[in-house]
Formats: sequence, structure tokens, C-alpha cells
Amino acid sequence: MDQRRLLLFLVFSFALVMLWDGWIKHNQPAPTVQQAAAGVAAPTDGSVPTPSANLGVGQAAVPGEQQATAAAAAVARTVVETDLLRAQVSAQGGAIVRLELKQHRASAKSEDSFVLLDDGSRHQYAAQAGLIGDGLPNHRTMFELPASELVLKDGEDRVELRLRAPEQNGVQVTKVMTFHRGSYLIDVAYEIVNESGQPISPHAYFQLTRDGNPAEQVEAFGVHTFTGPAFYTDLGKFQKVDFDDIASGKAKLPAATADGWVAMVQHYFVSAWLPEQGVQREYFARSIGGGLYSAGLIVPVASIEPGATATIGSRLYSGPQEQDKLESIAPGLDLVVDYGWLTVIAAPLFWVLSWFHSLTGNWGWAIILVTVAIKLVFFPLSAASYKSMAKMRVLGPRLQRMKELYGNDKAKMQQEMMNLYRTEKINPLGGCLPILVQIPVFIALYWVLLGSVEMRHAPWLGWITDLSSKDPYFILPIIMGASMLVQMKLNPTPPDPIQAKVMMAMPIIFTFMFMWFPSGLVLYWVVNNLLSIAQQWQITRMIESGKAAAKSA
Repeated sequence: MDQRRLLLFLVFSFALVMLWDGWIKHNQPAPTVQQAAAGVAAPTDGSVPTPSANLGVGQAAVPGEQQATAAAAAVARTVVETDLLRAQVSAQGGAIVRLELKQHRASAKSEDSFVLLDDGSRHQYAAQAGLIGDGLPNHRTMFELPASELVLKDGEDRVELRLRAPEQNGVQVTKVMTFHRGSYLIDVAYEIVNESGQPISPHAYFQLTRDGNPAEQVEAFGVHTFTGPAFYTDLGKFQKVDFDDIASGKAKLPAATADGWVAMVQHYFVSAWLPEQGVQREYFARSIGGGLYSAGLIVPVASIEPGATATIGSRLYSGPQEQDKLESIAPGLDLVVDYGWLTVIAAPLFWVLSWFHSLTGNWGWAIILVTVAIKLVFFPLSAASYKSMAKMRVLGPRLQRMKELYGNDKAKMQQEMMNLYRTEKINPLGGCLPILVQIPVFIALYWVLLGSVEMRHAPWLGWITDLSSKDPYFILPIIMGASMLVQMKLNPTPPDPIQAKVMMAMPIIFTFMFMWFPSGLVLYWVVNNLLSIAQQWQITRMIESGKAAAKSA
């Protein structure tokens, strides 16, 4: 196979792989597995979920729907503000109905904080919890709010919000929410005081309710990052569930277990309920109507005797997918950062990027240093390839002579070319090896830039204010195209004129394609091209000088 044809084949294959990966993610078929037999009811009216009888403490009564006495928009709220968060907690159920992340902007051009949990400005998305049992408060119950605003003060490590539910049948419940300095973790607990005169065996549930609309659109190749529930257990590992599968009853859920968590994943951010390990729990996911979906878990509360007090709770993480912190928060939580099928390359690549970022303090310079490091690792391979290409360039006149002699006899011409390559010890396919090596790294870096919140709105210098989005002025793609053109000039000219024209068109095609890629990815390719030009020019100069010296000797 001719070197140029192989190059065209690789380029075409690369485009197909990228398109195929995006298409698969966007059109992933629903699994045929029926919903796991967790025994959780899936009502469509927004009522409280029902635990199965095998959860361990006995069947709990399911309360009827407790309607609010006022429209949802008019329900009182308490604002809780820390150094990282600004949360709005509704009196209805004590749900967090709005959560602003103060360290993350809504967009690269906005100074507003990013809104994760949302009360309708763009999405419907809330963190809810409640108790299951006769007369016990759930996410529909109206609680008493202690104040309109709580602020974490200087010198304080945490701020606590206590919400009191109306007493029912002699059972008093207080919902306690603890916010911490420097953390996106929120402790949510229920203090249950039983003065009813008889033992009670309630359950607690923790759920995330969200609409099914995607969080963010991704420009390149029509790829859409996943938005929806995800579950993790030691046995079932990490599994994502599509909203469509929930609606159709085909969602595959983990079996009841004593470990794991449930999350609502979206591009760059995640909310997850993280109960204490070792406590039995079962998982559910359901459509509750109006385009809303709930995913959560149910845990039992040990029997509470008359006059006794019990506490049940869970941690809630609601924030960015910061990879250096997620793994330490809960086992498997770092898996919400999804790099697709090239995770085996992308994960170490991000680790190296992070290390260089710790040295430079800038992700753009980190990308440049990673590019240099990759070039050094594959230097022997690329050097051998460039030597082969340089030799091919020196043999250009002889190949042209063969074309003139055997132009009408393709088989004979191919045979003579192979003999020439063998005599000169040239691998005609060697020049394509650098491209072959770069393709998986290129795609892996694409997913790192696409999926890492650390890259979101990360500036480099000058006009590049967001390495995860396209170059606003297309300067880097133009530089990339120019560098690719220089590389083409350094390569031997293909003997076939049509092939030569196609190769000369490649810089234009790539320039147009790269205009829509993340600028960080284009930066990688530009630096790689410049290093390749320097290396190829030096090797070509050495070989051509050597040939000239041999002829004059």
C-alpha cells in the first residue's frame, strides 16, 4: 500500500471513529434488561417511594400525598451561604431547591455563579429527602424555618440549619442540615423523638429529582455528554441509567446492598447521596410526571422504642467533578468523570496534565509541556519515521524516472519501487507511524478537555480564555493549518498528481475541521506540528547532506 494512501486511510478512519463514538453516545439503545427487582414502587404522582419487605426492618406504611398550603413559588425559603455555596432550602420538605457554586461561573462571559440545583431558571432539579411511616414528614411536608438567612462567618468551620416538622401522633422530627467550610458536602440528618407510646420502625429516603433535559450542549461532532442518574455498588460497579429507560420501565438498577451511592450526573458537575457504608439500602429510579424523574435510595431505621431518640442521615455531595477530591469522598465517585472508551489513556493523561499544572499554574502551558513529553517518549519512533520520509524525499527523482518508464505498467512499477525500497532500506509506510501513534492520544485528550471540570473556562493567554471551547477568532486553527502545510512541503511529493492535490488539500480540510474543536486540543496539535517540523527538517537536512557528500566523494 502506498504511503499516501495509508495516510488518507488513517485520517479517514480517525474521522469515522470520532463520528461513530459521538453517534453511539447520542443514540445508545435502551437495554433489554428489565428493571431490577428492588421492590420499589414507581408512582407517577410524585408520592413517597415504598421500601420492599426484604429491606430488613419490616414494611413501612406509605403516607398519602401531603399537599402544600401555598403554591410552590410562594413557599418560604432559607438561604444558607458558605465560602463555596449559596443554597436555598425550601420549607416544603426541607429540600435544597437552588444551589449556586460561587467558585464556578455560569459561562465564560458571565460573572454570575453557576446554578447546579435549580428551581426553574433553566432546569427543575432538587435534592429531596424524607421519612416513610405513618404521619412522618416527607419531602411534601411543610417545615418550620428558623431564619431567612444563615451565613458562615469568619472563624467558623460550619453552619447548621435545623428545620422542625409538625408533631404527628407523638413523634417529633427535626431535619438537620450541616454545611462545611471549603466543602461541597452537606450532612443531612433526621432526629426522631418517639413519644407516641409504641415502637416505630420508619425508613428514610434520599432522592434527586430532575427534568430530563440535557445540562449542556457540546459543539464538536454533535457529541452529547451524559445527563442522568448513576448508581454505584461494590458488586454492580458504576452504571448509568438513561431517562428514557426509566420512563419505559427498562432501567437496570442495583440490587439491595449495604454499600454504594446514587447520583445525578451532568457535564462537569454531579450531585450524589452518600449514605454510611455498611447500612442496608435499596435503590430506585422513577418517572414522576411532568417530565421529571427521581433517583434515590431507601435506608431502614432501627426500631425506636417509646421515649427513645434515633438519628438517620446521609451526606450529599453537590458540586464539580474535581477528580483529585471525588475518590476520597466515596469509593467509585471519581467514575462519574467519564472519558469514554479511551479512559485507559485519558486518565493517566489527565494525571500528567495535573502534575504539569501544579508546576505552571496554567492548563495551557500544561498542555504544551504534555505535548513535549509525549514527543520525547516517542522520539525514537518518530525519528525512524522521519528518516524514512527523508530518504523517500531524496529518492524523489528516481521514483519520478520510474513513473516515466513504467507509467503504463502499474504492476512493474510497483515491483521496481519495492526493489528500490529494499535496496535503500526504506520502509514506505514508516512515515505514517507518528500519525498512528497520535490518534489515540489525540482522542483521549479530546475527552479530557471535554469532561474535566478543571478545564472549564480555563484560560491560557491572550484571546484564549477557555481551553475547553473553540478559539473565538480561529487563530490557532489557522496556525495549525499553516504548520501542516509546512509539514507537507517537507514530505516527498507523491508521484501521482491526483494524490498530490489531495494531500495539499489536507491542511485546508483540517483547518476547517479544527475550527470547532476545543482550543486546548488545537494547541496540542499546533505544538506537536511545530516540534515535528523541527525534528523532520533536521533529519531531512542531515540525510540530504549525507547523500550530497557521498556523491561528491
